[in-house]
Amino acid sequence: MTTSTRGASSVPAVLVLEDGRAFRGRAYGAVGETFGEAVFSTGMTGYQETLTDPSYHRQVVVMTAPHVGNTGVNDEDPESQRIWVAGYVVRDPARLPSNWRSQRSLDEELERQGVVGISGIDTRALTRHLRERGAMRVGIFSGDAVADDATLLARVKEAPEMVGADLSAEVATKETYVVPAIGTKKFTVAAIDLGIKGMTPHRMAERGIEVHVLPATATLDEVYAVEPDGVFFSNGPGDPATADHPVSVMQGVLERKTPLFGICFGNQILGRALGFGTYKLKYGHRGINQPVQDRTTGKVEVTAHNHGFAVDAPLDKVSDTKFGRAEVSHVCLNDQVVEGLQLLDQPAFSVQYHPEAAAGPHDAAYLFDRFVSLMEGQRA
Repeated sequence: MTTSTRGASSVPAVLVLEDGRAFRGRAYGAVGETFGEAVFSTGMTGYQETLTDPSYHRQVVVMTAPHVGNTGVNDEDPESQRIWVAGYVVRDPARLPSNWRSQRSLDEELERQGVVGISGIDTRALTRHLRERGAMRVGIFSGDAVADDATLLARVKEAPEMVGADLSAEVATKETYVVPAIGTKKFTVAAIDLGIKGMTPHRMAERGIEVHVLPATATLDEVYAVEPDGVFFSNGPGDPATADHPVSVMQGVLERKTPLFGICFGNQILGRALGFGTYKLKYGHRGINQPVQDRTTGKVEVTAHNHGFAVDAPLDKVSDTKFGRAEVSHVCLNDQVVEGLQLLDQPAFSVQYHPEAAAGPHDAAYLFDRFVSLMEGQRA
């Protein structure tokens, strides 16, 4: 990605998809060029949390909500230390932010962090195109980067694809750090950072858990060096088929029968650890309004998602694995995609979505309590 920091509002920009379709608008954020996988997010709010979610590494996010930037940007809501999206696409950016917590505009923040975006395009038409054709490579070009469509299309086709991408180590912490328990410490958890969001260890800390956040490259010995009561595998970007090291570590945890909880990428890691395959969804699930049924209770929850891959596990039966019986515990009501797994013979489960709920909804917060219950049961 190359950028400059000229004022962007009147600078022409063009978005080019790898199938040749182009959209013309105005630069938003930094001026230059960027490449990634085009995906759309259906959330009506929470754009700051979306931008700073490491799971969006190397993705160009199209916002389906037409008006973006109303509440500006603050320094309290980011989910990580930087914006991770490769590019940003909005229809109608707010001219002025209006919120008592706002410290600067979204446009200014995108420009400050060198994130190339585009505004003023028909994001509904673009979203419909991605729904029909599937997520694909894309480039955004503005200022001096703009050229004829054939030249830009050739550059887009040179960009790497998401299938086969091993990205978790690129976004994870390089050094272990500790998030202390809030109030009385009850448990210690080793959290494998595959692209963790800041709210996730906070949700555990609220429940009296001291969280040791370890790099994606952590070994099984390093995991157990913190003497964990439970082990957590986080969300993260990339193709789970490349995640051989986290799968190996998780299998070691399962062999020791330590309580285990995984979310998003961690759900796909559990699927692979149990012997299931994974596959790429046509256009994925992204946003904060996805309906999921908890099949263990029958309840339906509205959930936050960000995933382009899924676990290929049978919905209609209990499966035998080398770690005991396993079943699909949660399913998406839109398309019947596997949204959760659980083992029936030892304390391990996962979900494909984000129960930390930043920015909302909070229907899935009970999953952290379920993790606590597993650790209490193991201790007893």
